[in-house]
Amino acid sequence: MTTPLSKHLHALINATGPISVHRYMSEALMHPDHGYYRKRDPLGAKGDFITAPEISQIFGELLGLWLADRWEAMGRPDPVRLVELGPGRGTLMADAVRAMAVVPGLAQALDIHLVESNEALRKAQGKKVKAQWHDRFADVLEGPTLLVANEFFDALPIYQFVRTASGWAERHVTSDGKGFDWCLGPASAQAALIPETLQTVEEGALVELCPAALSITDEIAKRINSHGGAALIIDYGYDQSAAGETLQAIRRHQRVDVFHKPGESDLTAHVNFDHLSQVAQQAGAQVEGPVTQGDFLRDLGIEIRAALLCRRATEKQACDIKAAVRRLTAPDMMGTLFKAMAIQPGDGPTVEAEAEAETSGAEPVQADASESPDV
Repeated sequence: MTTPLSKHLHALINATGPISVHRYMSEALMHPDHGYYRKRDPLGAKGDFITAPEISQIFGELLGLWLADRWEAMGRPDPVRLVELGPGRGTLMADAVRAMAVVPGLAQALDIHLVESNEALRKAQGKKVKAQWHDRFADVLEGPTLLVANEFFDALPIYQFVRTASGWAERHVTSDGKGFDWCLGPASAQAALIPETLQTVEEGALVELCPAALSITDEIAKRINSHGGAALIIDYGYDQSAAGETLQAIRRHQRVDVFHKPGESDLTAHVNFDHLSQVAQQAGAQVEGPVTQGDFLRDLGIEIRAALLCRRATEKQACDIKAAVRRLTAPDMMGTLFKAMAIQPGDGPTVEAEAEAETSGAEPVQADASESPDV
């Protein structure tokens, strides 16, 4: 079906020739007038997808406690930049800040920054948290930084390359004026970024590459390495670089064709955590993980927090809480496909090393159990 953006894309291709997958994805998501992420609220039952913070308050609370632990480990700096990339409706940040308030002095030290370009979502975020907004992470003031990015990297535009008998070719999008299709063209300079482990894939194999994700990860790692702090990246993806197509379109909670209603369907691709880890380490930072989201949340005590909420819940609320926990942690739901990876300064102890040094009788920090269930 024709959309305002599809008309724009047909005209663009007619004038310039086939465009890269990266250009197609960029236009579909971020076109100033018709891009998917520019003005609409894509979240919730009436939108196209639901993210973990919208499934249960526990998700944001646990991430907040992880960040609070990192704040204490870095010497309790005041102020500390608390940054979220792609904060959705602000639910995760609101839940995280509420949980972080249990740590004396932390609430007063927080300087909150949200990296968000969507006008509708900025308004929603402003109703839940007091913050400063930016279009880019680079615009956030330097200083000790605690950063979280949940389902942010999967929406960054990718390139697709196909191994041919004569080397790499790049996948492009072409048009007949009515519909779109794939074609191959000469590989752009971005092909030089393809990891060494994928340089010898078999003929016909497709490799996806996300330079924007690599660039942002490099910025984050250098910032944290220079000023102190920690970053937590959670997204769906793979922990080892591999060939294969993951680009997909989502509309009204269902997968649709990548060319279905451009500008009105979400486009995402799996995150290559292996590549992000390499970039962060090359920038001098330490990387932990990725680990599965299920393991990460269980290690943070998701079952304990759920049990505390269930004590004050009605029978239906308790069922909803348990269902939400399963959705976040079960291998057949979000527990395995989603991964968590931490970036920390290169000269500091790792989370695992600190945990081993703690006494066995130490009590974990818990969010206020009096908070009402919200699932």
